[in-house]
Amino acid sequence: MTKTRYVSRLCLLAIAVLFLWDPPQGQASSGTAEGRPRIIAFGDSLTAGLGVTREEAYPAQLQRRLEEHGFQYQVINAGVSGETTAGGLRRVSWVLSAKPEIVILELGANDGLRGLKLEQTRENLAHIIQQLLQANVTVILAGMKLPPNYGEEYTKQFEAIYPALAAQYHLPLIPFFLEGVAARPALNQADGIHPTGEGYKIVVEQVLKVLIPVLEDHRRKARKTRSPLPVPPLHIHSSLY
Repeated sequence: MTKTRYVSRLCLLAIAVLFLWDPPQGQASSGTAEGRPRIIAFGDSLTAGLGVTREEAYPAQLQRRLEEHGFQYQVINAGVSGETTAGGLRRVSWVLSAKPEIVILELGANDGLRGLKLEQTRENLAHIIQQLLQANVTVILAGMKLPPNYGEEYTKQFEAIYPALAAQYHLPLIPFFLEGVAARPALNQADGIHPTGEGYKIVVEQVLKVLIPVLEDHRRKARKTRSPLPVPPLHIHSSLY
């Protein structure tokens, strides 16, 4: 290969990477949400919305539901199809560049489906959580489960990772991200793994059960930290009669 062709290929590769890896700020679920505090949905294809439109994916549906509840946030879809916890760990600084207030962390399913070592999955998740917490980001952890054909011992140990990490780091926990959707053909695509748009509606309701109390807590803290309005001095005018 000539030097010119080699350089040309490198340039094309760089352009492709820039196209595929838009910064999180460019993936807002609604164009009207710019300037609001940010919630980042950080995960794999279940977050990215593989097989459905962008507006049907859970981050976009979540933003609409939050607005219905009176919460003005910008929900950013930072899901990458096929992502493992190791890949997620490499993306933490990229996610933090969007300056999120809250991160909903949904990772680990691909580790389990590939039969990766559970100790490494847990360690990767712990490192992700630690970095987010060190940046003063509130982390909501989404629990995952595996199909029973992966063996009882492996599936139980995998599921136990999430409540254990939530307890260790005092995180709000979504017990099972796909509760009410998994193993229901009408709510999943043909692969039996990824929800349909209707399935994501149920996912969003599971997320809201945990997210809304967190947002209400943030709202209360914000009210307490606001400086009271200055009270103008009282001027007493006396009159002589």
